[in-house]
Amino acid sequence: MNENHIITYNGNGWVSEIPGEFRMGSKELKQAGLKVTLPRIKILNMLQHPGNTHLTVDAIHQSLADSGEEIGLATVYRVLTQFEAAGLVKRHHFESGQSVFELDQGVHHDHILCLECGRIEEFCDQEIERRQKAIAQQLGFELAEHRLILYGHCVRAECPHRPADEG
Repeated sequence: MNENHIITYNGNGWVSEIPGEFRMGSKELKQAGLKVTLPRIKILNMLQHPGNTHLTVDAIHQSLADSGEEIGLATVYRVLTQFEAAGLVKRHHFESGQSVFELDQGVHHDHILCLECGRIEEFCDQEIERRQKAIAQQLGFELAEHRLILYGHCVRAECPHRPADEG
């Protein structure tokens, strides 16, 4: 089995070699101690839709409004905070200054972010993981957790997120 995994949206759905992908629904809400409500289900479904892996509160609210849902911005904030407290989602603070949310599927991964277009890719590289543990050990630490975020510039010409060349 390949030790390096990439999760990416290819335009036709998610491609993932990381085991354990799943969908959440009312059962998971109940198990987390949350009442099943329409706003919670709508937001949960939105976070599970292909291409919607790292969403801001504003993006979720706007998408709900665009689809005719009358769910207020304060409700979106509240639901995401409840999801985070229940361990259903993770909040990330990338360079944009805005928090983004993704489902917590229980599998560790790191992120790489384009500084121009904001595209975020997820990856897991076992060599990086081994090196981080070794460095921590050399410095007298036992890792409890970590977050690795790489920042760069998108170079793939076929990237749908890449800004058009100025000419």
